[in-house]
Amino acid sequence: MSSTAQLDPALVPATMAGLQIPIIDFAPFLAGNPAERAATAEAIGRACREIGFFYVINHGIEAALIADVYAQAKRFFDLPVAAKSTIAIENSACHRGWFQVGGENLDPAKQKAAGDLKEGIKIGRDLPATHSLVLAKTPLHGPNQWPENLPGWREVMQTYYDRMTGLGTEMLRAFAVSLNLDAHYFDRWLTSPMTTLGPLHYPPQRGPITEAQIGAGAHTDFGCLTLLAQDAVGGLQVRTKTGLWVEAPPVVGSFVVNIGDMMQRWTNDVFTSTLHRVVNVSGRERYSLPFFFDPDFSAEVAPIGPNPRYAPTTAGQYLLDKINESFAYHQDKTQ
Repeated sequence: MSSTAQLDPALVPATMAGLQIPIIDFAPFLAGNPAERAATAEAIGRACREIGFFYVINHGIEAALIADVYAQAKRFFDLPVAAKSTIAIENSACHRGWFQVGGENLDPAKQKAAGDLKEGIKIGRDLPATHSLVLAKTPLHGPNQWPENLPGWREVMQTYYDRMTGLGTEMLRAFAVSLNLDAHYFDRWLTSPMTTLGPLHYPPQRGPITEAQIGAGAHTDFGCLTLLAQDAVGGLQVRTKTGLWVEAPPVVGSFVVNIGDMMQRWTNDVFTSTLHRVVNVSGRERYSLPFFFDPDFSAEVAPIGPNPRYAPTTAGQYLLDKINESFAYHQDKTQ
């Protein structure tokens, strides 16, 4: 499809496309016996190998907390541009803060200079200037930019961030079990994981819609895994191996989990990082809460198993390379 071709509004149903995104109950892995943990990990591993996407339910994050995070995100996005600009991502030395509509471009080959039809905010591990990683000038490490005059905002976001970091750690342990590794195989690289909460706001898109600009251009995620809370509006689409686009509709009480490029590389292509995009034709504002879970900056990402298809790299350098491709302001800093 060319950048000027209209997107097909009639998506192929997932079942007709031969794509079934499974719903996996995570409670047996969190609190079950060894056999239940193994069975849950096996189901997760199957989804990671075959599709790269699955829904997880009974994950231990309370619905009330998720609802509060949505409410706080909307409070921020409803602010005037001048207020949001006080914590613009361009002002951050470690890729934290607000980016405007078009500030991220996940499909630069198609969207050219337009960028994604969404705004967002990046919230990472909040490190003081005295932290050893900050003193060492480690890229992507440092303080968050917190909005002022929004009482309770920071506390809610930090609570959710911490809880999601715990869930991401457990998810990596399930990945390890599914790969026939010790459950704590990845733990050694999780001393200061590069975890990022990135609330997003997608305005509704009307009229002829082309690949020249959509909510989130077709892309694979950069890192290890993404845990996504999506509201009831919908709009997330996943591409099948045959090239068809199918909806990944909201499932109440779930997170959408998907594999990123780094994890595909780390597993030597055993796990699949799958193209996806967002097109908001609902006529309503769409909000989502992606949480990106990645290991320590210095973690060596060397393919697991025999006959490696990739040279070793580090998690930090891999993410930096990907960010440079997607954020214009970051490209300017590195040129």
